[in-house]
Amino acid sequence: MSTRHVFLVVVVIVTGFLGQLTGQEAAGRWSEQAAKDWYSKQPWLVGSNYIPKDAINELEMWQAETFNPAQIDQELEWAEGIGMNTMRVFLHNLLWQQDPSGFKKRIDRFLTIATKHQIRPIFVLFDSCWDPAPRLGPQHPPVPGVHNSGWVQSPGAAALTDKSQYLRLEAYEALLPKVFAWARSARPMQPLTSGVWDVQFRTDLLTSLQAIQLENSDIITFHNYGWPEEFEREAM
Repeated sequence: MSTRHVFLVVVVIVTGFLGQLTGQEAAGRWSEQAAKDWYSKQPWLVGSNYIPKDAINELEMWQAETFNPAQIDQELEWAEGIGMNTMRVFLHNLLWQQDPSGFKKRIDRFLTIATKHQIRPIFVLFDSCWDPAPRLGPQHPPVPGVHNSGWVQSPGAAALTDKSQYLRLEAYEALLPKVFAWARSARPMQPLTSGVWDVQFRTDLLTSLQAIQLENSDIITFHNYGWPEEFEREAM
């Protein structure tokens, strides 16, 4: 996967965070101290990417016809039982376009279940991985032996190349770098971050996209599928 394919913006949703930010911090990128103060109030966060076992992608997870709170409840109970306290959960702009009121209700139902199991999710608003042509409605069955055979991009190639759709995407409250400005206009009390992939943390080696991600994120998040020593090098 090349770096140009990674376009991931997440909003950290933390129930019970009571810290207050100054007006400047709330309007712009957090200071390093504000980020450290926020993190110092968190428990050791342990979790995973989450999608119910009966859903092939985030559309199937959230659409009214296939949303399965009972399955989610059972699986988050299992996660709680092994000590997990967070989950990375993907949303999709087409779900908002299809049924904003119902989508919000299902998100609220999910958050209620997550709170029951002491799990605080990280919601992913945009993701550029895999199928660039997402479609609402019934999703195709999994392809045996193919990793992420049904995962779809959000918002997808068509929306990203059509500026007339940007207002619709803004209504979903989330495109780099505009997405950060839109999200910050809501004055969130949680950090915003865009996860970088295959990055060398030197300014002369960053791609333009990686530079945007790192310059705008309140806390730095990154993907690493390499050996432990490679992970340690990036983490340092």
